[in-house]
Amino acid sequence: MKKLPIGCNEKCRACAHRWMTHEESEKQKEAWLKQSLHQWSHLINPILSPAPEQRWGYRNKVSLAAQWNSSDWVFGMKVKDEIISLKECPIHSERVRLTLSWLEQYLPPFPLFPLSIYVQAGRQGTLILKTHETPDLNWLKYKQEALAQIGLEGLWLHMHPSAGRRLFGRGPWQLLWGKPRSYNELGLIYGPTAFQQLIPDLYARSLDEAEAFLSPKEKEGVIDLYCGSGASLKRWIGKGCHTVGVETSAEAIESAGSNAPGALLLRGTCSQRIPQLAQWIETIEGYERLAYLNPPRTGIESDVRQWLALNARPSRIAYLSCSAGTLGRDLLYMEKEGYKIKHITPYDFFPNTYHVETLACLSLK
Repeated sequence: MKKLPIGCNEKCRACAHRWMTHEESEKQKEAWLKQSLHQWSHLINPILSPAPEQRWGYRNKVSLAAQWNSSDWVFGMKVKDEIISLKECPIHSERVRLTLSWLEQYLPPFPLFPLSIYVQAGRQGTLILKTHETPDLNWLKYKQEALAQIGLEGLWLHMHPSAGRRLFGRGPWQLLWGKPRSYNELGLIYGPTAFQQLIPDLYARSLDEAEAFLSPKEKEGVIDLYCGSGASLKRWIGKGCHTVGVETSAEAIESAGSNAPGALLLRGTCSQRIPQLAQWIETIEGYERLAYLNPPRTGIESDVRQWLALNARPSRIAYLSCSAGTLGRDLLYMEKEGYKIKHITPYDFFPNTYHVETLACLSLK
C-alpha cells in the first residue's frame, strides 16, 4: 500500500493524485483529456509539467477555514463541522506554512478575535473576520517583527459578517502591517485578492506558446478577455499592439493598469462590455484582430462566444482553459462558425491533483 507524503492529512479531500507517482498522474490526466476532448484527441500534445522539485511546496495561494479549538487556532479544510488541519500540507509553500505557524502562535483567541477564514495570495495575507466590529488590535504591534522574516509583505483585516457564503464581501478592508501591493516572480504587481498561477515559469511557458501562435505584430489588435492582473496584456503591449482587456475585479484592473500601461481596460463581465468592445474594434479598422481568452471554469459566456465568432472574428485565438468540459463546448461552437482547432497543449499547473489546464489554439480556415 502506498504511503501518504509526509505532512499530508489523510482526512483531507484535496490532492487526489497525491498517492500517485508523477508518471501515473500525467498518464491519467492525458487519458482523461483525450476522453473529454475526443473530437480533437489527435491534436492534443504531450502534457507539460513542472520540474520534479516544483511538484511539492508550490501553493502560494490558499483560502483556509479557521477555527478556535479551546486552546489554539486550526487552519485547514472544513468537512461538516470539523476543520481538517493543513498546517503541514506539503503542497503549501514554505511561506504559507511559516505564516500559519505565526498566526497560531500570536492571534488572540475566539471570541476576542472572530476569525473565519485566512487567505494568502503570494506575499499578501488577509484575516477575514465574521463580524461588523473591529476587534482590539493592540496585540499586533508587539508581534510584527517575524512577519517580514517569513516572507510576508502585507497583512490585511477584512470585516465580512457573512464570511463563508462568499470569500470576500463589501465590508471594510484595513492594512494592518506592511505594504498594500507586492511583485510576483514574473515582475507583476498584485494585491491581496489576486488570482495568479501557482507555478510561474510553467505559466510563462504557456504564455510563450500563446504568443508564438498568435504572432502579434505592431498595431494589430488583441482582445484579452478575463485578463486578470495583466500578465498576458503585458505581452501584447510589449509587441506594440492595440490591446483591450476585460476583468471583473477592481483590484485586478488596478494592477493591470500598472503592469500593462497603454492597454484599454474595461471593468465588468465580458457580457456587459460587448458594446465597448465593439466600439474599440471600430478604432482598429484595417488591422488584424487576435484574441487571448482565460475564462473561469464556466468557460466563455454564450453571448460573448457568439460575439467573438460572428462579429469580432479574430483570425487567431489562444484559449487557456481550466475545464475540459466547457472548453469542448466552446470549441464545438467555434468550429461550427468556421474556426479550425490547430492544437491543444495540456499544462500541469496543479501537480498531485486531478486538475489540468489546456491551451487550445484556433484559427479561421
